[in-house]
Amino acid sequence: MVDSVLRAVERYDMLQNGDSVVVGLSGGADSVSLLHVLNSIKEKYNLTIYAAHLNHMLRGEEAERDEAFCKILCKKYNIPLYVRRADIRELSAERKVSEELCGRDERYAFFAELAHKLNAKIATAHTASDNAETLLFNLARGMSVMGAGGIPPKRGDIIRPLILCTRDDIERYCADNGLSYVTDSTNLGDEYTRNKIRHRVIPTLKELNPSFELAVLRFCESAALAAQCISSQAESLLRLAKTDYGWSADTLLRAAPAALTEALALLCERQADFTAEARHLELLTGILKSGGAVDLGEHTAVCKQGLLRFSPKTIKSMPCQLRFSGSFEFEYNERHIVVRLENSDEELKEYVLRTRQGGDRFTFAKRGVTKPLRKALNEKRVPDEARESLLLICDGSTVLWCEALGYSKQGEVLRETHKLSVIISKRGENHA
Repeated sequence: MVDSVLRAVERYDMLQNGDSVVVGLSGGADSVSLLHVLNSIKEKYNLTIYAAHLNHMLRGEEAERDEAFCKILCKKYNIPLYVRRADIRELSAERKVSEELCGRDERYAFFAELAHKLNAKIATAHTASDNAETLLFNLARGMSVMGAGGIPPKRGDIIRPLILCTRDDIERYCADNGLSYVTDSTNLGDEYTRNKIRHRVIPTLKELNPSFELAVLRFCESAALAAQCISSQAESLLRLAKTDYGWSADTLLRAAPAALTEALALLCERQADFTAEARHLELLTGILKSGGAVDLGEHTAVCKQGLLRFSPKTIKSMPCQLRFSGSFEFEYNERHIVVRLENSDEELKEYVLRTRQGGDRFTFAKRGVTKPLRKALNEKRVPDEARESLLLICDGSTVLWCEALGYSKQGEVLRETHKLSVIISKRGENHA
């Protein structure tokens, strides 16, 4: 098994000379084997090894037993052990998530905290068998190729040196090296879905192929490469389709279906903080072709005038008309607005920052043409649903600056004489 670990370390570039590693130690066979094998190769990589154990406080005396076992084991190997206790049952109820998910989140938060403190990598004991169970579990729930990469051997500072080893390998390694370990009683029954997969499904599949777990690992690696390619194409597609007011439906529809689907999923996540399911992606593809809208929780995706846009269902209106002479900043519709005006003239009148009103007029600076603001926005093809929340700086009904149009002829004069400027920050982007 050591050879498999060394192969994984080299193949996935997990360790460098002089690394420090925090090993997630539950006391089970997998994590005990991981700690033992890393300790046996520490001279090769000049490693500094630590261990971390989170007591979930879920199994009473059994949990206390696991913690005590880890302390004895680490003392035997002279490895520093960090222990934390977390009432997962109480925390999961507060967060309204499953105990399994809550426990996972707490473990990784604990490991990350230690890794930062110790300037170390995090090693978890996931195996090829765990990877096969994860893939089958996700397949049963429904997933796309983008989620078929299984458990990544390496992700950031998290490494999984046992990823090329099966559970059978682990059991043999423990037997050959006389390693004792504890057994989590919740892994013995079939109350949990993963246990059913482990005890019933995988043994049947291994009858068809004794190397089933390793075959799944190869598939996951191929799927991960395909997902990277699709993701790259999707990012390029979004850059190509982006316009001032949304994403071009025609450009999106010219893409390969896989890239389009991933691009739409990314837009839902970034623009609406929404995890799209297959049905949402099908609906979104449909409105790209025919127009319409799709409900995305707190946002609505709209395709109109050939553009796909994402709008919050509740748009905050201006709390009041803000009169200003000088500089100020404020928050509005998830944007940070900074307005500056060098008021060197004591007689300079106050200007108003507001949304549009009837009678507003805009004079294009280069052409000197004055139009009702409505017609000016039509000329620039500003979507209807974007107009109500547009910010304006006005002198009466004369628009000096419009968020969608920039400075008017009068606004340009004010910019030159009094350095009027507006900076809008949204999702990390700056617009002047």
